[in-house]
Amino acid sequence: MTSQLYPWQQDAWLQLQALRPRMPHAILFHGAQGIGKADFIEHFAQALLCENVRPDGHACGACASCGWFSQGNHPDYRRVRPEALEDEIADEGEGEGEGAKKSAKSKTPSKDIKIEQIRNLADFMNISTHRQGLRVVVLYPAEALNTPASNALLKTLEEPPPGTVFLLASNSLDRLLPTILSRCRKFSLPMPSHEQALAWLKGQGLNDADSWLREQGGAPLAALAQSESGGREETEQLLQVLANPGVEAALKAADKLQKAPLAPLVASLQRWLYDLFSIKLSGTVRYYPRHRRELEALAGRINVSKLMAAIKAANERRAIAEHPLSPKLFLEDMLLDYASNCQ
Repeated sequence: MTSQLYPWQQDAWLQLQALRPRMPHAILFHGAQGIGKADFIEHFAQALLCENVRPDGHACGACASCGWFSQGNHPDYRRVRPEALEDEIADEGEGEGEGAKKSAKSKTPSKDIKIEQIRNLADFMNISTHRQGLRVVVLYPAEALNTPASNALLKTLEEPPPGTVFLLASNSLDRLLPTILSRCRKFSLPMPSHEQALAWLKGQGLNDADSWLREQGGAPLAALAQSESGGREETEQLLQVLANPGVEAALKAADKLQKAPLAPLVASLQRWLYDLFSIKLSGTVRYYPRHRRELEALAGRINVSKLMAAIKAANERRAIAEHPLSPKLFLEDMLLDYASNCQ
């Protein structure tokens, strides 16, 4: 986690300070994926636990509480997130022993937040705090809560323990229970401007930052992560098929891409279809301006009703992309369906 706020979060931080005199028991931070919500709430959690908070609301970074927080062992702080996310972050800084232990795992890490993780908070919330201050629970992404975990969290939010603050983050409010939404103070975190995000990405040394940023819808952290994932070649293969749809090309691409993560490929198709719809209606391209010529050619011949059907199908496939029965058949069906709609 970063120890500093991102440049586009400064105004949101100032707005957040207005809540501190009468702190809600639960705040739900929401916004687009890839803009730094998790880093923001971790930063705020440290500030809430800090024993010598600065006038601007930031943690001092020097007290005992800040020391514990930076080492990841603050006794009045808990973080709840899916096993898969824990493993991804552990991969970035694991030692040899941890790596050997990790490689011995045979079970695929869960992408859900499970009921056991919520129940495990009970002891933490029912004992006195170690520093006579707040207890802070950070949970993200909130849409990863499975149904039993959501219900368990709801019971806690309905009768919040005194002195406990929940900080949740969500990429998609419509995937949360309305009852959870009603028991949280919602706080929107904005997208950065294109100029802010581009300047930050260039500061990270990212080549072709503008293309990466546009392809991720303006989300800078998503753009940086995608650039580091090594999946550029796979995305380019997909875009070539989308630009020149056909049965033979679809089958070949499905064979080549079957081992690639499917969710990013479906997301690329969704963005491509958005650009097709946008250029057909208004002549604008958001995600793939470097493919404007191909998009214009497709938009000139595709029927609006077929385009809407393709968009609906892509949205439905996104919901099952994490658990396909057969990746190759999934891709074949997706690309053949796209090709038929573009005829």
